[in-house]
Amino acid sequence: MRSIAFWLTAICLFPSVSTAQKIACGGQHSLYLCIDSTMNAWGWNSLGQLGNVLGNSNVPVAVDSISHAKAISAGVDHSMALKDDSTVWAWGYNTNGELGNGTTVTSSSPTQVIGLTDVTAISSMNHTLALKSDSTIRTWGNNGFGQLGDGTTVGYSAVPVQVSGLTSVTKIACGYYHSLAIKSDSTVWAWGYGLANGSSMASNVPIPVAGLTGMVGIAGGNTFSLAIKSDSTVWAWGANNEGELGNGTTTNSIIPVQVSGLSGVVAIVCGVYHSLAIRSDGTVWSWGFNLYGQLGNGSNTDSHVPVQVTGLTNIVEIAGGYAYSYALRNDGTAWTWGTNSYGQLGNGTNLSTNVPVQVTGLCAITSSVNELWNQSRLSVFPNPFQNEFVLNGTKENGLVIIFDVAGHVVMQQTTTDVKTMINTEMLASGFYFVNYSDGTKTENIKIVKL
Repeated sequence: MRSIAFWLTAICLFPSVSTAQKIACGGQHSLYLCIDSTMNAWGWNSLGQLGNVLGNSNVPVAVDSISHAKAISAGVDHSMALKDDSTVWAWGYNTNGELGNGTTVTSSSPTQVIGLTDVTAISSMNHTLALKSDSTIRTWGNNGFGQLGDGTTVGYSAVPVQVSGLTSVTKIACGYYHSLAIKSDSTVWAWGYGLANGSSMASNVPIPVAGLTGMVGIAGGNTFSLAIKSDSTVWAWGANNEGELGNGTTTNSIIPVQVSGLSGVVAIVCGVYHSLAIRSDGTVWSWGFNLYGQLGNGSNTDSHVPVQVTGLTNIVEIAGGYAYSYALRNDGTAWTWGTNSYGQLGNGTNLSTNVPVQVTGLCAITSSVNELWNQSRLSVFPNPFQNEFVLNGTKENGLVIIFDVAGHVVMQQTTTDVKTMINTEMLASGFYFVNYSDGTKTENIKIVKL
């Protein structure tokens, strides 16, 4: 078992142009995106990563001066927000240019990342990736292993630089020492630390991960990576000392190996040395390092294969931090488990737990999800689905509105007949809610995109 003397983290669901991230884990702090586009934060705050001048907090507190946020991400000791105007803002630790504001001055107040517009998704660790609307990537922060992907290994960059030679990108994810991207052809590209980038050596420019095609989701951990295939299986590569690859061994692999016994997966994330996945039935599964109970299965024993997190259902989003985990239910409540020495579980205590506990005192939970979550005479086939589904029970000139889990509209379409084909190719994998109205009645149904 590994003795960990430093804080690492990974938070990557499926960043995309159309589905925002609502929860995030940093090294020892957590973030929550409120329905009014403000933010809550809790946990460790000695570097200003909670976005205020308060001390550590074991309950949610407001991030100062943040509004109009539509997506969030957390680095090891800093925090990020993507605003409605497609600008990026950052606060917290900044010794290696993590805030992207041209300085190395740590700040508890959100500052704008300079020279960066038209951003559609963000992902952070000790460095940050930003996906632009032209499907290219900008990055800044730590670069000791070439994780900025600009062809250098200069120690860091305090301003955004472009990742070299990579276009047509649809998804991004940060690992601790490496970076990941999926292109429109569903191939995976990686750069930075060897093993995690699918090779034996570090690379300061993107290289394809061999043997991976048809991939729809990615996540990065300390020195390992995960990817979801279009058939909803999970594949992993890199370091495996704690069983974080989930294939029943502790053998490192630069070749992607399939995570054992796991199917129907719609989302993945990495902690430092542990991994998490949501299945299409809304349950959460975890594997890897478990000294602090971060697997959430009621034990503190490592697992080299996926185990189910105790008592969690209807989960729509997950995040992984240093030795703790975080989940969002479809009713807007948040649940956490693992280490809690800085209050990062947000339940009003500093007691660690190996089973999920609810975050208390969050900002107002959206009513939209609760209103949408009810029985309906509509039917969807297939459900879960890949890109298209048929909505049965519609009428001509009805209106279909698709919401994400925070109640934000992500798609609209007029219906044509009793059966309407809906194409969701531009949406990321995950849970959504369909609202249908024909002028006389309104009905709702939950859908799952693989």
